[in-house]
Amino acid sequence: SLRPKRLGDYLGQTKIKESLAILIQAAQERGDVADHILFSGPPGLGKTTLATVVANELGANIKTTSGPAIERTGDLAAILTNLEEGDVLFIDEIHRFNKAQQDAFLPFVEKGSIILIGATTENPSFEVNGALLSRCKVFVLKALQKEEVVGLLKRAIRDPRGYGDKDIVITDEMLGAVAVFSGGDARSALSTLEMLILNGDYYTEADGRQRITVTQDTFEQCTSKKMLLYDKDGEEHYNLISALHKSMRNSDADAAVYWL
Repeated sequence: SLRPKRLGDYLGQTKIKESLAILIQAAQERGDVADHILFSGPPGLGKTTLATVVANELGANIKTTSGPAIERTGDLAAILTNLEEGDVLFIDEIHRFNKAQQDAFLPFVEKGSIILIGATTENPSFEVNGALLSRCKVFVLKALQKEEVVGLLKRAIRDPRGYGDKDIVITDEMLGAVAVFSGGDARSALSTLEMLILNGDYYTEADGRQRITVTQDTFEQCTSKKMLLYDKDGEEHYNLISALHKSMRNSDADAAVYWL
């Protein structure tokens, strides 16, 4: 419910937002569909949110599907036949579609009757059909900076769609630690914040408003173990190996053990 609806409300990914703003403006001035887009990057960085924001800015209907959903139902034809001119078709985990399935999108992309937005956690150069890839503008999302994640957490605390109807007592140091703990993953940071608040000390004030205090004990219990992003068959496997090698070359024993 906290997902932004407009580009200006989206936190982080500054360069990508600037490029998308130009793309959206050009489409509005031409009065036709925008260029096709492919968002690439680790989970939790806002690829789905950006797709929704683009559709909202263009005033277009967005229809969504995903690789896993098609694997379960195999009903790709039904999705394609229900597309209308000017629709945004958002495909999450587009790398889960095989090459033949990806080919099915080409006629719609080439004709320009819809806007295709794909999202992938893998390297699109390896996982996306070359003909489809060449017709998309590729945007690689990076892990959010600590300050960006803290800003997101503070918005969740004060926004009526989040915890704005409650008094949340949590220190800036804790919010900063949550940002670091999340590793730049917005979804992980918000989930951790939710866990902290659910396990906080509740007190009902005289006016009926709830005050929730996150204590140091609660914070330590909820952030005792950090899970690293890892996929043995994907890019993160090699990213972690690279980090290990660099740590060893720099004679940084603590870092080497951490990445190992």
